[in-house]
Amino acid sequence: MADPSVNASRRPWPADRVERRRVADLVPYARNARTHSDEQVAQIAASIEAFGWTIPVLVDEAGGLIAGHGRVLAAKRLGIEEVPAMVARGWSQAQKAAYVIADNQLALNAGWDEDLLRIEIGALDDLGFDTDLLGFDAAFLAGMLAEPAPASGDPDDVPDVDESAPAVSRPGDVWLLGASFECEECGKQFSYEEGRKRAGVCGCDED
Repeated sequence: MADPSVNASRRPWPADRVERRRVADLVPYARNARTHSDEQVAQIAASIEAFGWTIPVLVDEAGGLIAGHGRVLAAKRLGIEEVPAMVARGWSQAQKAAYVIADNQLALNAGWDEDLLRIEIGALDDLGFDTDLLGFDAAFLAGMLAEPAPASGDPDDVPDVDESAPAVSRPGDVWLLGASFECEECGKQFSYEEGRKRAGVCGCDED
């Protein structure tokens, strides 16, 4: 049986060839559900000015936009007349409509390691880089760059115990420890599922 990944790699890709297309000739997808605020378009424009044009737009043979609507709006704002473009040749209308959605949603499905992100943003700030170009809002950046509050007290201190408080456990209680139960009387352990069947009762006092 043929490896589908090999067939996919042999299939012509839009990214195999990048060409220039006039912005005035590009036609936005009429039912594009993705919105672009003026603030976001301004951020994209600032990124293009800082880094140049890094990601071609995706169009069909007739110049209909499939991906890159925000970049095209930014290009118009900057007065850019031609942009790099890839052509999705031979795509069906269903493929084009689906990719308009997938191109945006797949990026949203990624997450951030906030500890590493804080380190990277802090390092860029120390280098004097304009972190506004990263696309985050001012409140988020301020939180990332804020010094962590010093911990109060000794983390090894043991809190005082109120001897007058009512006890929360008694001899013979069965406690859930991780994925198993253990009886304080006999030390017997049994699985969580078995513990549910036993209703949390070991039964050692019946032996």
